[in-house]
Amino acid sequence: MANYRSLLFLDISLILMLGISLSSIATNKDRKAYIVYMGSLPEGEYLLTSNHHSILQQVIKDSSVADSLIRSYKRSFNGFAAKLTDEEAKELASMKEVVSIFPNRILHLHTTRSWDFIGFNNTVRHNPTIESNVIIGVIDSGIWPESPSFSDEGFGPAPKKWKGACRGGRNFTCNNKIIGARFYQSPSSSKGSARDEVGHGSHTASTAAGNEVKDVSFFGLAQGTARGGVPSARIAAYKVCGPDGGCASVDILAAFDDAIADGVDILTVSLGASDSFDFFNDVIAIGSFHAMEKGILTLNSAGNDGAAGVLGVSSVAPWMLAVAASTTDRKFFNKVVLGNGKTLTGFSVNSFTSKGKKLPIVYGRDVSRNCSELSAGLCLESCVDSHLVKGKITMCDQFVGNFVAANAGAGGSIVLNDQYDNVSFVTPLPAVALNVRNYILVKSYVNSTKNPVAEILSSETIIDLYSPVVAQFSSLGPNFIVPDILKPDITAPGVDILAAYSPIALPSETPGDKRQLKYNVLSGTSMSCPHVAGVAAYVKTFHSDWSPTAIKSALMTTAWPMDRSKNPSGEISYGSGHVNPVKAIHPGLVYEAFKEDYIKLMCSLGYSPDNIKQVSGDNSSCPKSSENVPPRDLNYPSLTASVLANDSFTVSFHRTVKNVGLPNSTYKAKVSRNPKLEVKVLPEVLSFKALKEKKSFTVTVNGGGLRKESMLSTTLIWSDGTHIVRSPIVVHTYPSIRSNVRYFD
Repeated sequence: MANYRSLLFLDISLILMLGISLSSIATNKDRKAYIVYMGSLPEGEYLLTSNHHSILQQVIKDSSVADSLIRSYKRSFNGFAAKLTDEEAKELASMKEVVSIFPNRILHLHTTRSWDFIGFNNTVRHNPTIESNVIIGVIDSGIWPESPSFSDEGFGPAPKKWKGACRGGRNFTCNNKIIGARFYQSPSSSKGSARDEVGHGSHTASTAAGNEVKDVSFFGLAQGTARGGVPSARIAAYKVCGPDGGCASVDILAAFDDAIADGVDILTVSLGASDSFDFFNDVIAIGSFHAMEKGILTLNSAGNDGAAGVLGVSSVAPWMLAVAASTTDRKFFNKVVLGNGKTLTGFSVNSFTSKGKKLPIVYGRDVSRNCSELSAGLCLESCVDSHLVKGKITMCDQFVGNFVAANAGAGGSIVLNDQYDNVSFVTPLPAVALNVRNYILVKSYVNSTKNPVAEILSSETIIDLYSPVVAQFSSLGPNFIVPDILKPDITAPGVDILAAYSPIALPSETPGDKRQLKYNVLSGTSMSCPHVAGVAAYVKTFHSDWSPTAIKSALMTTAWPMDRSKNPSGEISYGSGHVNPVKAIHPGLVYEAFKEDYIKLMCSLGYSPDNIKQVSGDNSSCPKSSENVPPRDLNYPSLTASVLANDSFTVSFHRTVKNVGLPNSTYKAKVSRNPKLEVKVLPEVLSFKALKEKKSFTVTVNGGGLRKESMLSTTLIWSDGTHIVRSPIVVHTYPSIRSNVRYFD
């Protein structure tokens, strides 16, 4: 998410790229893009592109295969994207070589203080030599290579393991910091380059691995040192999103195909759909599954649909890490001084100065000639008359009025922000966003004064001791697809983050905003995701041999507990807690899961062998029904169970931990008290004699009377006196789209 306007578009349903033709004689205009997934790469030498051409030739009768084929996936898995009619797609789906076929969809894009806030300051131990061997792949809107955050001064050649290339296109040059760049076909105005046109990709890349750059600010605001989590790491950029923020699934899958083969160590993906899809229809789930097979951890933003309520998290695959967004202790605010001398405080990132000049205030309803009173008061698009607002402050009943007023040429705006108390958005004109109480005070003043005037002051920053709290926009769980796996997994700074930007991008996404800048303030789970990606890369510099799930476990079990009184949605909003980089490199114990465990999970969910093949791309088979285990027994760092409402319940969790702390150590179990839950851990003590030794245990939870769509939680802690290994235990009654599937008990 780049600003408030982006939030408005995240609820839009996924759309198909092209229309469907009912004509029996199809042209390319009649076809739409489909992804044809054919599974894992075949063994030995195999001319996949030729094979894809041959398969297409069997179904396309009236045009050339070359015109139909969009992309061959042949580096990390097998498949292709092509323009097809519905009939041609059905014919392909019937072929034995084809695992699955589904239409292309459009997904959407979902720091000077944040790293210090989470205890990851400049004094923390880094090993630049090892760090420079870590490669973070960024699947996003591209990158601005000339940014100081991506300078390669002091960097040596790319790591020897790097197998990628710099194919950034026109006017794009890689260096020893940005060692790889690729762009894909679908964004129609990508201008043939991996260059970032919207700023989002540069922002996420610099947050994860940007250089340390001093004296950075947003027009003097929030001045400090910008840096990524692993400043010495390398970056590979994969541009899949166009200037409109749309990201075609055919390109996302292509980026996974390339990134895995190129040799990245960590993948950060700050984009997604507004809805959850079954794994076999989700390109991010499919791509990240193959990444997991190759030892690559994928981090994905949880989504920005928090305002829609529960069950909104879009990143649900258990082999990925889903990241929620929370606040830091720095907040942007500004003030408006009314003509009666009253000063009110609001929250905006407003770099404009009024120089002591007061302007007339006009209400949206009074400056519209062609809209209803409601629409005019909201300052909806096309409602504000530019002739009536020039040189005046426009008062609007919703935040987006900022942008409409700016486009109409207003001198400023006062808007109501009744949804996002903890977020300040970059404004395209002098503007202040007020809470309901302060906004009513302005309305009262305007209604009681013949010539109301006001002065809007530029923004300042204050210390917010209330943080961290989960942002109101951050999507809530629990997991809509697998209710026995908690999502999101973790939270991290995602509000008012200052990081690198594209100088050709609009700071506020408003056409009239012509300011150019190298660093911008953005909010969203898009911003929190690369924070955790940077921490994951940091952990990898200390433990290069750890599996993706070991790193994931380390991040989750060392996370800071969140204050439930400040976060009433609890674990379904923040998962295991707030990321803690310093503790993550010494977790003590880790929970690991591998490909075969995820296959068993899908089997227990009731996925058919064909469904599972659609995800894994191989002929993995399910165990006998007697050997099935419930999804809650996946060796996951959090413990979650979906139960029936209003009934008593007994659920058990079986887990295995591996010792990565001290050779001779003894861990004792402790469960935080919740009077509504009875929890037993057997055994209560785990004794280890060596590193990498594994021990298993069972947690049994009893309770009852849980209301529909509610949850109870507590916490399991294993400690040896040095390490604290913390896991949330969550029992809930929220629904699932797979609620008709029988779980095996």
